[in-house]
Amino acid sequence: MRYISTRGDQTERRFCEILLEGLAPDGGLYLPVHYPQVDGATLSRWRGLSYADLAFEILSLYIDDIPAEDLRAITHRTYTEAVFGTPEITPLKPLAPGLALEALSNGPTLAFKDMAMQLLGQLFEYELRRRGETLNILGATSGDTGSAAEYAMRGKAGVNVFMLSPHGRMSPFQQAQMFSLQDANIHNIAVEGVFDDCQDIVKAVSNDLDFKRKYRIGTVNSINWARLLAQVVYYFAGYFQATKSDDEHVSFTVPSGNFGNVCAGHVARMMGLPIAKLVVATNENDVLDEFFRTGVYRVRSSTETHETSSPSMDISKASNFERFVFDLLGREGGRVKTMFKDALAEQGQFELNRHEFERIAHYGFQSGRSTHADRLATIRLAYQHYGQIIDTHTADGLKVALGHRDPAVPMLVLETALPAKFAATIHEALGFEPPRPKGLEHIEALPKRVSVLPADVQAVKDFIEQHLSV
Repeated sequence: MRYISTRGDQTERRFCEILLEGLAPDGGLYLPVHYPQVDGATLSRWRGLSYADLAFEILSLYIDDIPAEDLRAITHRTYTEAVFGTPEITPLKPLAPGLALEALSNGPTLAFKDMAMQLLGQLFEYELRRRGETLNILGATSGDTGSAAEYAMRGKAGVNVFMLSPHGRMSPFQQAQMFSLQDANIHNIAVEGVFDDCQDIVKAVSNDLDFKRKYRIGTVNSINWARLLAQVVYYFAGYFQATKSDDEHVSFTVPSGNFGNVCAGHVARMMGLPIAKLVVATNENDVLDEFFRTGVYRVRSSTETHETSSPSMDISKASNFERFVFDLLGREGGRVKTMFKDALAEQGQFELNRHEFERIAHYGFQSGRSTHADRLATIRLAYQHYGQIIDTHTADGLKVALGHRDPAVPMLVLETALPAKFAATIHEALGFEPPRPKGLEHIEALPKRVSVLPADVQAVKDFIEQHLSV
């Protein structure tokens, strides 16, 4: 399997060449030259596998430069009951006939990001040891990516983490998860701005090829193909749990800000998994919902980005979205480059033509949005009618899912995080705070290590240089 850029660079690279990279040299994102096809016989063979074995089978289709026995050992070290709490790893939580949550938040940081980050940590350590090299990870987080990355990389040989987050815009629990880590290889940077400012800085540093090479900069954000590939696995796992035969279809609703989570569903569907609909659920920052309704992709400025009670989706530039548009436009890298580099920089938006917009339905995408009032109402509904306490982002997903159900097709809502991470809104909705997992009862009181910096690329570069020269 080889990988190319979404912006026209046709240089084919192998998996381990792009594993430690972020953006491609031309500023695009990596995608495989083709999606491996999975037929009914393969689905039948995979149906009874453990999650670790299923992960191995799917990853093997995309990774041919890690020996099979090593890759199998990596998936078995990653996906264990000890780490994720259940033997199923991603069990379904039935709500009503044909409606269920897929539990993705039982990992160490209580968010779905652990599903990919735990694997990424193992892959990074394996490849760096094989090369005898080190890597300095630069990432941006709106809440959950950062803690998942830091918990996956803490203490890993040859890895340093520099994680940017929007100053004061995460929940107290999310901040405490990240800032309380005392590991010497973990560096938290609170940027005076919004998530999009953090993401722009990461992209700017990644595009400075001299700096990137000198300081061995890599990424764990969802622009990293390996992370997105890991997420493909739980679409197959959810499908097998929700169906009894391999000719049935399932739909998924995915709370989405940066488009990585639902893009993994797109990849699974392109591989042949019988997915009827992929429903994108946004909060008040509804750039993606607007696109799927109108064909217009219009990014918002920092001042236009709402601060909401589902903060991990307070994103107005969906960095992973480019991968889907590349497929939508028939893999015309030059046109993708014009849209994402030129049009967004000059006009702040681009628009599909009528033919392109009509093709969206071919890929199964639909969308909807949710507000704070919707969030509270859905949290109450889930508790009173289904006996489940859900977090604010999962509430956005459930609210939108209820408007897109087909009685003949099971609908799975991807759980985003455990409610303990957003206790204030849960208390507002239900009148009590959600229970906390053992050991996290007083996490906000722990000592914190964090540096506050302006939203400035050079300031972040200076910080990296200073802390790598120590």
